[in-house]
Amino acid sequence: MNDLVTLGQRIRHFRTAAGMTLDQLGEKVGIAGSQLSLMENGRREPRLTLLSAIAGASGVQLADLLDEAPPSKRAALEIELDRAQHSSVYASLGLPGIRPSKGTSDETLEALVGLHRELARRAREAIATPEEARRANTELRQYMRTVDNYLPAIENVSEKLLTDVGHTTGALTHRTVTRMAEKLGFELVHVHDLPHSARSVTDLANGRIYLPPASIPGGHGLRGMALQAMGHRVLGHETPVTYADFLLQRLEINYFAAAVLMPQRQSVEFLSQAKSDRNIAVEDFRDAFGVTHEAAALRFTNLATTHLGLEVHFLRVGDDGAVAKAYENDSLRLPVDVTGSTEGQFVCRNWSARTAFTRTSRTTEFYQYTDTPEGTFFESTQTGTTDSGEFSISIGVPFAHSKWFRGRETTNRMSSTCPDETCCRRPDSRLTERWSGKAWSSAKLHAHVLSPLPAGTFPGVDDRELYEFLESHAD
Repeated sequence: MNDLVTLGQRIRHFRTAAGMTLDQLGEKVGIAGSQLSLMENGRREPRLTLLSAIAGASGVQLADLLDEAPPSKRAALEIELDRAQHSSVYASLGLPGIRPSKGTSDETLEALVGLHRELARRAREAIATPEEARRANTELRQYMRTVDNYLPAIENVSEKLLTDVGHTTGALTHRTVTRMAEKLGFELVHVHDLPHSARSVTDLANGRIYLPPASIPGGHGLRGMALQAMGHRVLGHETPVTYADFLLQRLEINYFAAAVLMPQRQSVEFLSQAKSDRNIAVEDFRDAFGVTHEAAALRFTNLATTHLGLEVHFLRVGDDGAVAKAYENDSLRLPVDVTGSTEGQFVCRNWSARTAFTRTSRTTEFYQYTDTPEGTFFESTQTGTTDSGEFSISIGVPFAHSKWFRGRETTNRMSSTCPDETCCRRPDSRLTERWSGKAWSSAKLHAHVLSPLPAGTFPGVDDRELYEFLESHAD
C-alpha cells in the first residue's frame, strides 16, 4: 500500500470532490467522522474493505485511492511539508510542526516547503566532506563483508534484462547494450560537452542517456557507463539524501553493470570449470567477457564465496602504495586509520600489490605468497597505468585455497609483519642515525585533502553545470 499521508490526501480529495463532510462520508461507510479524519491526516491505516467502501461512497474506483501520486499540486506541497517536518534535520532544531489548514495559502505552503528544501540542501553540503565519505564508505565495506560481496536481488534483475534482449553467451556487445536501453525507454547519445563532474547524464524527460564520445581511448568502458546509468532506473533509485545513500547507489549500479557484462550463470560456469581444472586466473575471466582486469577481479569477489566456496580479498593500490579500493572476507588485515577506513592507507611494501611494481615484464599476472600474522596468502597481481600514475589490481586467497589458482607453483615469497612499523615503515636505525636532521623533503599536497566534495543535488555533481548541459541538449 502507498504511504498513509498520500493515501489520506487522496481520500480527502475525492470526499470533497463528492461534496461530503467527514461525518456524511463516515455515516455512509459505518465509521465516525473523527476516525475518518485520522485517516485523512495519515495517522491511521484503514482496512482494505473500508477503503473499498470509501471509494464506492465517493464515486471512484479503489485504484484511484491507492494511486501513489498526490491528487493535486497543493496536496503535493502538504505531503512534502509533512515529510520534511519528520526529518532528522528539522527535528534537531526543536521547532514545532505546522499543520496546514484551509486558510493556509498555496503561496505560504510553497515558501515553507522551499525553506525546508534549502535546509536539507545545506545539511547535505555540510556533511559532504572527505571525512563523511570515508566514514560512510567504511560502513558500506563492512556491510558488504557480511554478505560476502554478493547481492542476489541485483543478480536476478540483471538476468531478467539479459533474457529480455536474448543475450545467452559471449561478451556483451555495444549493440546489445543499446537494445537494453531502448527497452527501458532510453536512447544512448554520445556528446563532447558532458559536465566535467559527471561520467554520464540521464535526461528523464526526453529519454536520453548522454555518454562521452564512442571514439575515446578504451571506449569499451562505455558499455559499463551506459549500464550504470540504466542501473539507477532499473533499481528504482531516488535522489540520495545522505552521502551513505549516494555511495550505496554507486555500489549498486557498478554491481548491476558487472552482473550484466559478466552474467552470473555464464560466469559461474566459467569459474567452476577453471576451479575444476585448478586453473583459476583473473586474466582468463577478463578476456572471456571482454572487460577490464579490475572489473573481472571485482566480479570474481561477488561470486567466489557464494558459488565457489572461496574466501578472497581484493586490492587496488596506487604506485605510492595507497589503497584506492579494498575488500576482504578472508581475514587479511587491511591497513586502516583510527576510523576504520582503509582508503588512502598504505599497504605493506612486501605485499604483492607493491612488489609487482618492481618486475620488468608486466604483460601477465604476478604471483606471490605472503606470510602475515594472520596466515599465509596467495595473490595474483596485474599492474596498469593511467594518466594519474601506475596502479595494481590484486586478488588473494588464504594458502589453503591457492591450489585452485594458476601460478600456485611460484617461488616468490615475502614476509610481512605489518602493522608492526618495524616491518616496512620505520627506517633502519643506522639510516636514522645517519640522516636525522640532515635532510629536508618537500612533500606532495593532494588537492582533495583541502577541498570538500562538490555539493549539489547529487554529491560531487555541479548542479548549475548539469542543468545548463541538459537545457542545451533538450531540443
